[in-house]
Amino acid sequence: MSLIDLLTGNTGNEVAQQAENKFGISKNQIIALLAVAAPLVISYLRNKSQDSKEAEALNNALDKDHDGSILNDSSQLEARQAEGGSILSHIFGGDKQNVENQLSQNTGISIDKIGPVLAMLAPVIMGYIGKEKQQNNVGAGGLGDLLGGILGNASNQAQNQQSSPLNDILGSVLGGGQSQSSGNPLNDILGSVLGGGNQQKQQSGGGLGDILGGLFGGK
Repeated sequence: MSLIDLLTGNTGNEVAQQAENKFGISKNQIIALLAVAAPLVISYLRNKSQDSKEAEALNNALDKDHDGSILNDSSQLEARQAEGGSILSHIFGGDKQNVENQLSQNTGISIDKIGPVLAMLAPVIMGYIGKEKQQNNVGAGGLGDLLGGILGNASNQAQNQQSSPLNDILGSVLGGGQSQSSGNPLNDILGSVLGGGNQQKQQSGGGLGDILGGLFGGK
């Protein structure tokens, strides 16, 4: 299953419906948030996995806690929300508040709800990565390539879907700011993540600003 399939298929819709019911946020806003947060999380993990200790820790976490079952069992979403918060704190570190602020501003989800919603989405994203890892029989040493491949494949697929319901959602929720370059909001998001990936290794300083600035048609 590609990242695009995750966003547009049954899993994405079920996650969005459950989050809408719990937080009172529109499904379109949830889907747009997932479409931005998933590649951002994957990009951060890809860069962390360049460190062998981080790669081993991620590999163990995926094997132990993220077998992909959550993709077919949305009842896990609420139960694993606290776990999702811990996942995001580890992935984003000191950037977490900045990430949440940017996502709140650009999706229209209030700052008091953006963290809890992201915490609900995080185990879904990890479950997707875990399932891809199992299907490709990848160990710690291959995680960086696997994660980079997920992003690259999603970007290629988005290029071939110039008109899709997901792009319409992203254009309406995010204001269309990033669609000025290609007319394809999702492809621009993925291109910004892929293009800014190397700067993310700095974790502090300009890396996050460059990536999020690109994500949201920024400065």
